[in-house]
Order: sequence, then structure tokens, then C-alpha cells
Amino acid sequence: MAEPFDLRFKHLRSRTPEKPNKELAPDQHSLELAPLKDEPGKGSRFSRRSFLSGLGATGLLASAAPLVQAAPASVTEAADVAGGAGTGTVTLRVNGKDHTLRGLDIRATLLDTLRERIHLTGTKKGCDHGQCGACTVHVNGRRVNSCLSFAVMHEGDEITTIEGLGKPGNLHPMQAAFVEHDGYQCGYCTSGQIMSAVALLKEPIGPGDEDIKHAMAGNICRCGAYTNIVAAVREVRARA
Repeated sequence: MAEPFDLRFKHLRSRTPEKPNKELAPDQHSLELAPLKDEPGKGSRFSRRSFLSGLGATGLLASAAPLVQAAPASVTEAADVAGGAGTGTVTLRVNGKDHTLRGLDIRATLLDTLRERIHLTGTKKGCDHGQCGACTVHVNGRRVNSCLSFAVMHEGDEITTIEGLGKPGNLHPMQAAFVEHDGYQCGYCTSGQIMSAVALLKEPIGPGDEDIKHAMAGNICRCGAYTNIVAAVREVRARA
């Protein structure tokens, strides 16, 4: 015979005996506090109720004070940026030519400045975190990830981009080797690969293919043309 419903599910009941709802005691009821004011007929004295009411209002104003003080600071910061407090005039020497940039955001990277202000778009923007190497340029003859460097840091430096390395009809030997060995497919990483490979020619690395791979490890080819890239670099190194 099946057990009654109450018996089968009695284990789900609360073990704490239920207590009937009790009404609040008179002193537990909320009070509507009157505004702070003098009690009639008592001069300037305040009642306990008036004192507590004033104390609560004072606490509310004290907690709101930091918010009131913070607002003007935010407005001031926004005004500084809008007014040009975060900009300056910088002269960059790129590919043998001086470029004076007025109103340049001091937070602008060298990569964004080359592409957006000087309009040299051969330097590519890939990961923007210094991991893919597509933005590689030369600064004073050394390869640099331009996405990790502020433009204002390079006033007076000699900056070379892929546009300054060679031109159609007069290619740099590394550019010609990349064409000959099909060292690119989609071409997006090619400018960074070539800039790194050219800098590698002056770096003290070993003669083998593994040495080339290690030195070029900071440049990623998502198409996987690494074998052809190594062949191009190897050929130019052999001629140098």
C-alpha cells in the first residue's frame, strides 16, 4: 500500500519549527523623522528626534561629498584633452625626409603615426601587441615593432619603412629574393618580414637555416610560407 503523500516527503520539510509571525514591538516601528527645527516653547533646544534627523541628513551629505568633488576633476580632464593638453609638435625623419607633425597625440604609436599622419601604409597593423611583426620598421638601423613605441620617443631618429627600402624597378636585394622564392602569399606580413630580414643581415647570428628561423621568430606568416622565406634570406646572406 502506498504511503500517504505527507509521509513520503516528510524528509523535505524544514527541521526548524516554524514560528508564527510576531508583530513588531512599538519601539521597532520605523519613524518618520521631522526636519531639524526648534521645539516650540523650549528656546533653541532640540529634541532627540530632531537631533537624529539632523544627524542622518549630515551623514547623507558627507557620503555624497566625494561624488560632488570628483565631477569637476573629470570635466577638467576632458577639457584638457579637448584643449590640446595631450598633444604636441614632433618632427620625425622617415626615409630621409623630415615630417613635422603638429597637434600629435602624445599617446600615438609610431605605427599609427606612420600610417595615419604620414600616410606610409606599407607598414602593416596586425596584432597591435608586438606579437606578429607585421609593423616592423628600422630605427637607427635596428628593427623595432612600431606598434609598441610612441612616436614622440623618436624625434631625431632615423626611421626607415618598407617604402624607403626599395622601389619598383630598383628593389632591395631582399625584396627581389622574396619575389624570386615566392616568400609571400597573401602579402600582409611581407613588409614586416622583409624589414626583419634586412636587419638580420647586420646581426651576429649563425650561418644555418635554424639560426635564420630563430632570428625571424618574431615575424608570423599566417599563410605558412616559412620555407620560402628562409630560402630568400639564405640567398641574400650568401651574396652579402
